[in-house]
Amino acid sequence: MFTIARRFGVSLDSLIAINPQIPDPSRIFPGQTICIPETSTPGPCPPNSTVYIVKPGDTMFLIARRFGISLEALVNANPQIPNPNNIKPGQTICVPKGPPAPQCPPGSTRYTVKPGDTMFLIAQRFGISLNALIRANPQVSDPNRIFPGQILCIPPR
Repeated sequence: MFTIARRFGVSLDSLIAINPQIPDPSRIFPGQTICIPETSTPGPCPPNSTVYIVKPGDTMFLIARRFGISLEALVNANPQIPNPNNIKPGQTICVPKGPPAPQCPPGSTRYTVKPGDTMFLIAQRFGISLNALIRANPQVSDPNRIFPGQILCIPPR
């Protein structure tokens, strides 16, 4: 697949991503059909954003959630995508960086949200009330929606 990617001017990662039907990319056979991602190069991503290659199963909503940003911010950062409901594996998009990590007051602990965490579980883990955790994190607009990688302040007991 490396040779094919080079021949068509696409990255090996995007070629593999757009061909999930090939279990072992190092073993392809003559006559096997593979998809080649479009080579139209989007404009450079704006400052404070990163390039992301869409993987099979990705949606704009899931990508936004994975990076801890709003769907609206992700869509606005990608005006080259005519229909945000129709993205394809191998497609390149710009992901704006999320809000800056909060500055925790003295005595507080910085905590990085892990997959499966909820505000309730984090409060329990640190032996504080849910309300205290919510008050210590005014940057969290919806306490029911936190994301892996997000930074929270854990107030002292």
